[in-house]
Amino acid sequence: MRGLEVLAGNSQAKRRLSAGRGLSHAYILSGPAGSGKRTLAGLLARALVCSGAGEAPCGSCPDCRKALAGIHPDIVSIGEDGKDISVAMVRALRSDAYIRPNEAGRKVYLLPNAHTMNQSAQNALLKLLEEGPPYAAFLLLAENAGAILPTVRSRCESIALSPVTQEEAQAVLAARFPDRSAEELADAARRCEGLIGRGLALLEGGGHTREVQDQARRLAALLLEGPELSALEFCTGLEKWEREDLCALLEETVEQVCAGLGRRWEVRRGMALIGRLEQIRRSLDFHVGAGHVAGWLCAGSFSL
Repeated sequence: MRGLEVLAGNSQAKRRLSAGRGLSHAYILSGPAGSGKRTLAGLLARALVCSGAGEAPCGSCPDCRKALAGIHPDIVSIGEDGKDISVAMVRALRSDAYIRPNEAGRKVYLLPNAHTMNQSAQNALLKLLEEGPPYAAFLLLAENAGAILPTVRSRCESIALSPVTQEEAQAVLAARFPDRSAEELADAARRCEGLIGRGLALLEGGGHTREVQDQARRLAALLLEGPELSALEFCTGLEKWEREDLCALLEETVEQVCAGLGRRWEVRRGMALIGRLEQIRRSLDFHVGAGHVAGWLCAGSFSL
């Protein structure tokens, strides 16, 4: 498959897609937010609808150009608004899948938040993966492939994306932002922890908001320094937060703890807290409520 150079690092995934075995009808693309899942999904979608000669995607045929512009009628995104993908949405997808493509030879369905599907929604999708029309293709994006049922995973080709090295991240960021100073690029490459998307957001000014950064600094200090009562009061207030906001807070708290290791906070305790925060962050992929997260944040934090 052509165009894989747009994906930084991930040599193993690139080798699999370059093996010349043809494209699967269904993929699960997994990896942390910012690891390149959407970039790879866009490339696969273009390859699936490409009508040009030679290796796909050719990049010049009408289908490739429309796909790149985000206006191809045969590339359909489900749950793009960030909401959970419900069984009703999957059933609507299933009905639409039996309507033949408008222009291309294939019809491609992107599910950017596939990990939010409950068991009923995944079982509804499973029937389509097993018995769907031959022209239908599916791209399931999930931060954790473990959130997808084994029966669904068995019908898909799974590609896991990993964070890149700091050097690779800095090279990509430098190419995208040639006007930024070496110090800014190095700082973004360090803070993004190998997740190119996060690094791009930091340099574009679209990273975590100042409010989230301030709250994360406070949370990190409370969990590592106390007092315990203040930490409990802060965490209790998180019960009303939306899941996406909690994810951003936990991610930013990890960054704040990393920045203070060895200077403000003792390394062993800081690393233990980072592990705990990342574990709680992953739990949000499995429909855990904000109330549970609030409790887990405090439980055991002062015994780290």
